Amino acid sequence: MKKAILATKVGMTQIFDENGLLIPVTVLQAGPCAVTQIKTVENDGYSAVQVGFVDKKNRYDDEGKKAIHMHGVNKAQAGHFKKAGVSSKRYVRELKLENAADYNVGDEIKADIFAEGDRIDATAISKGKGFQGAIKRLGQHRGPMKHGSKFHRHQGSNGACSSPSRVFKGKGMPGHMGSVRVTVQNLTVVKVDPEKNLILVRGAVPGAKKALVTIKETVKVEA
Repeated sequence: MKKAILATKVGMTQIFDENGLLIPVTVLQAGPCAVTQIKTVENDGYSAVQVGFVDKKNRYDDEGKKAIHMHGVNKAQAGHFKKAGVSSKRYVRELKLENAADYNVGDEIKADIFAEGDRIDATAISKGKGFQGAIKRLGQHRGPMKHGSKFHRHQGSNGACSSPSRVFKGKGMPGHMGSVRVTVQNLTVVKVDPEKNLILVRGAVPGAKKALVTIKETVKVEA
């Protein structure tokens, strides 16, 4: 992987291509991301680029005495960003790039690293659905809906009574749904706007609006 960037999800819309075909796209605010640290094999045991995204206020003043913003970064984080010579960032992530040695602390990664037609993988935290039943969560069938059946949306039998006298591990049951890390692979970049740092991706991208999305060069190999 040689290209990657952090982005926030703006929402979905639709555009027309040169042939007049309607294309559903997800709009991503990609970068600019500031390089805050370079991980090397000699110092850290692996090679990676640490980047920061979205400016955030410091919680303390320059002397580290008075709290000036209760929801900002703490003193240790502020010192890390100051050493890198960049403003304090809300999100900090590591990108394991093959060409990590080509970057320097303080460099900016912008949306123009991707171009129209590129294939990408998009990773984000999916929308949380709360506690859901087996029908919605797992797609199980419902029971008869006629009057008196007393079995409509229950999950059904969990297992035999005498043997094995237990419920097998992994049995589909009601529970927490969503709010998990999801990666959608091999998406197509439809358009890139370098001036506004926007990337338009064909189809849906996981996550709610304003969610943090990691865009990487796809691991899929075209035949």
